Amino acid sequence: MQTTATPTHCPYCALQCGMNLTPTPDGTVEVSERADFPVNRGALCGKGRTSAAVLARNVRLTSPLVRDEGGALVPASWDEALERIAAGLHRTRAEYGPDAVGVFGGGGLTNEKAYTLGKFARVVLGTSQIDYNGRFCMSSAAAAGIKAFGLDRGLPFPLEDIPKSGCVILVGSNLAETMPPSLRFFTELKENGGTLIVIDPRRTKTAEQADLHLAPRPGTDLALALGLLHLVIAEGRVDEEYVRERTTGWEDARAAAMAHWPEYVERITGVSVPQLREVVRLFCEPESAMVLTARGPEQQSKGTDTVGAWINLCLATGRAGRPRSGYGCLTGQGNGQGGREHGQKADQLPGYRKLDDPAARAHVAEVWGVDPDSLPGPGRSAYELLDALGTDIRSLLLMASNPLVSAPRAAHIEERIRSLDFLAVCDVVLSETAELADVVLPVTQWAEETGTTTNLEGRVLLRRRAITPPDGIRSDLEVLHELAARLGVEKGFPTDPEEVFEELRRASAGGAADYSGITYRRLAEENGVFWPCPAAVEPTGGGGGAVPGGETQAGGAVPDGEGPAASTLPDGKGPAAGTLADGEEPAVHPGTPRLFLDRFATPDGRARFVPVSHRANAEEPDEEYPVLLTTGRVVAQYQSGAQTRRVAELNAAAPGPFVELHPRLAARLGAAEGDPVAVVSRRGRAVAPARITHAIRPDTVFMPFHWPGEGRANTLTNPALDPTSRMPEFKACAVRLEAVER
Repeated sequence: MQTTATPTHCPYCALQCGMNLTPTPDGTVEVSERADFPVNRGALCGKGRTSAAVLARNVRLTSPLVRDEGGALVPASWDEALERIAAGLHRTRAEYGPDAVGVFGGGGLTNEKAYTLGKFARVVLGTSQIDYNGRFCMSSAAAAGIKAFGLDRGLPFPLEDIPKSGCVILVGSNLAETMPPSLRFFTELKENGGTLIVIDPRRTKTAEQADLHLAPRPGTDLALALGLLHLVIAEGRVDEEYVRERTTGWEDARAAAMAHWPEYVERITGVSVPQLREVVRLFCEPESAMVLTARGPEQQSKGTDTVGAWINLCLATGRAGRPRSGYGCLTGQGNGQGGREHGQKADQLPGYRKLDDPAARAHVAEVWGVDPDSLPGPGRSAYELLDALGTDIRSLLLMASNPLVSAPRAAHIEERIRSLDFLAVCDVVLSETAELADVVLPVTQWAEETGTTTNLEGRVLLRRRAITPPDGIRSDLEVLHELAARLGVEKGFPTDPEEVFEELRRASAGGAADYSGITYRRLAEENGVFWPCPAAVEPTGGGGGAVPGGETQAGGAVPDGEGPAASTLPDGKGPAAGTLADGEEPAVHPGTPRLFLDRFATPDGRARFVPVSHRANAEEPDEEYPVLLTTGRVVAQYQSGAQTRRVAELNAAAPGPFVELHPRLAARLGAAEGDPVAVVSRRGRAVAPARITHAIRPDTVFMPFHWPGEGRANTLTNPALDPTSRMPEFKACAVRLEAVER
């Protein structure tokens, strides 16, 4: 038995912390520190430390399950289970057409799996109906980034740049609980003399670390950002030279911001004018500054505009595309970034290509060996796909997601899933969604397979297989290979992850998310590579060249297949690394840790201001529902909790849901600490114990969303969608509270 340590990465959040895994003689797996990985330098949160617990046979699935005539899920052979899935999908396609089959993926799938799942949907099933739960993560930030910069990558710089900045505004992120190892970067920021400003309706553990905490009313982040920009303009703090030389659209954005004067913003947000002025001072006085957003401003029906307003603040002050400065998004899921880059999102093809772009379709179709016209067009977004189950979509193949807990208006989504003609689920555990399936397939976990993920920095990483999976377990790649063969496609779906990655490299070449210069060997030797990374640095400017050391690098890619722009050395000191002398071979591209320092990924190289204006939440409080509900995570659980709720240590720390409310609200309700409280919205009712604290606004309640059952927070949430990103409004809905007799 192998007893040496295997360096790999955590299966949970987008930090993708480095860890070592060592099999032990008693059959368990030991997780230990891996100090060489720069993101966490060995530090692990409780979820990471206990991640190997889900590998135990008594925790995870070890056999395919099929539903018998009595309605129970019973063990079955792989042949029987795969035949049932193939027959169910074929039957639906034959009777209702290819778009009657849906595919739903997950941000926890490796790049290889996400790529293959998208290819399977479009080549084997011929369906346009594919999306993934990452739509619920950072789609609004992605949409805003593409509008402003021409490119979406969570962070355009490494985490190591944060402590070197003069000021960081952290909007709607409780990273002390959601990404604990990252908190050290912000601690170091303060130790270096920088300032941390946290914006959150709750005084979270992260807010307690801040030099300044603002607690706006949920859903008013857009007005807040516009009010700050108004003050920047009024106080003469606009970087006029930067705006003139590196941006377009300023006048319209300026006019929109000037309509949001400070007193007006104070009435909307509850943040005082002196606090607004203090934020502007702290943000503008240092030489460098950053704005980082997370789910708070993004999970709104106006999330794209909200993020756009924060980007406008960065552009007006000359922060974006400069060292130790800029706008970034703190991606949530483990492979939320890579998961959407390579084809499991409704409107995208590998390399972050658009599905409705003829050139993109032609390129990917050539790699896949199919006719471009055979590829379906864009399909429904995640919530819209789930909402269509049982009507337009009759069968669903679901991988690595648990929408019965994680989707908004969850009771309705549960009804939709129950109404399907056929449901097949691939997962490592029997999730609440898997319990409703006709067939459940047990698949390998992160420690049992090799594959790549892309963390929140855009750093592509190699997860290594550390242990052999139990008998009876197969990988998702093997599942898709077998299903493709049973549905008449014998070739094109390899089971070896490195072979899949080599095809992904070709499919992504020339796209915005260009991985063509990345190999498994490089990932192992270099501890990850930042995209874009073309296959080679081309002469005289092709390939997005970077200078040695990565201190100034080109910004992404430009449209129409032109490839990334050339880089230049600081202060015009000489040619970029991309320039070759006669007879030289193209150099290996070093990857791109820092984007936009030379140009933005737009046709003219300039960032675009997008004019936006405040608008209310899709659902505001009224007499019947007078309180706002916002949702989020706790440190000991992860996402829908399908895996972490099976770990004893984590359950001891966070055993169940709760309702966090202010003492004044509790007094009006007559509720004491621990009393059951019902939270009721227009979509349903949830019950959980009261947690009474001054750390939340009196007009707001908070519930974590990790649990099913009567405490399911997403029973309440509003599926109102952002018009651009199609992100649901998880962060604000109107509710009332009721006392519960026990």
